[in-house]
Amino acid sequence: MPRRREVSKKETLPDPKYGSKQVSRFINCLLKRGKKSRAEEILYGAFDLIADRTKDNPLKVFEKAMEQVRPSLEVKSKRVGGSTYQVPMDIRPDRKVALSIRWLISYSRKRGEKGMTAKLASELMDASQGRGAAVKKREETHRMAEANKAFAHYRW
Repeated sequence: MPRRREVSKKETLPDPKYGSKQVSRFINCLLKRGKKSRAEEILYGAFDLIADRTKDNPLKVFEKAMEQVRPSLEVKSKRVGGSTYQVPMDIRPDRKVALSIRWLISYSRKRGEKGMTAKLASELMDASQGRGAAVKKREETHRMAEANKAFAHYRW
């Protein structure tokens, strides 16, 4: 937290193909070692695979997957009187998107298919249908928050 002034949020430009800021943000999180063109190639290839398999608009599938994975609660550790409690907290909207992007990318990298394009396409399709590892992670996070609802009064 800065002491002098508020730090301005850097505005992300929409991606050139679909005109979506969310897709652009996903590409920026997908890239490794600064290779943005390779990240775009992977995501747009995954969108082509989704269009072939589902005969549906890949942008709709992507947005549905992001909606399914987006968490609304999380637990944070808070130390009170020598013991640590897992306190359920609401999540800021930009963090919700960041977590869903991070989970989708990490769990698609862990999949067994050949090539990142196929892995990402499969994870996005599974997430849009309400299954897959990223959706399971969101449900697990919500379950943890629900189990520790008794410590909600420690919220700061």
